[in-house]
Amino acid sequence: MGEFTFVVEKKCPVCEKMTRVTKTKARLITLSTDEDMCVHYKDFNPYFYKIWFCEHCGFAAEEKVFLSPMPAKHKETVANFLNGRKMALEFTEERGKAEAVASFKLGIFYAEMLEASLNRRAGLYLMLGWVYRETGERDKEVEALGKAAELYDRSLTTEPYPQNGMSDNLCMFLIGAIYFRMEDIEKSTQYLSRIMGDQNIRVSDPKLYDKARRLWEDVRAIQKQNSQGGE
Repeated sequence: MGEFTFVVEKKCPVCEKMTRVTKTKARLITLSTDEDMCVHYKDFNPYFYKIWFCEHCGFAAEEKVFLSPMPAKHKETVANFLNGRKMALEFTEERGKAEAVASFKLGIFYAEMLEASLNRRAGLYLMLGWVYRETGERDKEVEALGKAAELYDRSLTTEPYPQNGMSDNLCMFLIGAIYFRMEDIEKSTQYLSRIMGDQNIRVSDPKLYDKARRLWEDVRAIQKQNSQGGE
């Protein structure tokens, strides 16, 4: 496994003990990218390792969050919850699907406990959906994607943008792309049409506009096919 990963020790932001975590090496060969930005790599899936967890207390989060200073209030909330509980997952350098799913569910659990931004929670559900996509569990993938789309939509109307490096226009595109992957063409159309109808995006973010246009063409082709099939 050392070809793609290596183990380092980092301090847990909650219990402050040193814990082993697995990092992925930067040089991965990309094969393709799905409409909702899921990247497929050769011989390896780095999404399995996106969530770090403390092997002592069981706190789990994405690398960036795990390494950031945690507000005292959040630390207290988690510590109080963990008091007397055994939440830690067993550390393994090589994760399979089961370990990847467990780590994401734990990461989502803590993100919700600490009332993380809707955008961040949506991103966790989206990546969980990508893990299920890799393993061919379509029903579970669609369930996770649906949760991601719902949270991104709520984020778009209630949170200031940019969020986590994401513009509001990119978020709108992503919702449309997620619904496309879920085969909900009607909802995908609603979001993509908002981008297609906004000439400001065409000028300010031509790359995003172009991506939306290409996906919009795919959506229109499916709509046409469906209408002909229904005749």
